[in-house]
Amino acid sequence: MKSITAEKLDKYLNLTARALEKVKLSKGLSSREVKIGEKYLEMARSYLSDANHFKENGDWINAFAAVNYAHAWLDAGAIVKIFDVDGDNVLFTVD
Repeated sequence: MKSITAEKLDKYLNLTARALEKVKLSKGLSSREVKIGEKYLEMARSYLSDANHFKENGDWINAFAAVNYAHAWLDAGAIVKIFDVDGDNVLFTVD
């Protein structure tokens, strides 16, 4: 496939929005880890907002890129256990 379809773009926008609703900071983090987690969440929210903006303006390529960046921030936090994702390996890349 060489194109981004509306269905594919909506799938990933929805997946990332659902992941953002589910993610929370893990308990017992140091103050440094909390700051890192908050920054990761800020980046994920910002990139998801950008993705929606790009989509609304018909720029599906940048929308797709931005939503993938957003989700990468969430996965990174889950992988290093700054985020508690309740073991969800559908919305997140975790074991």
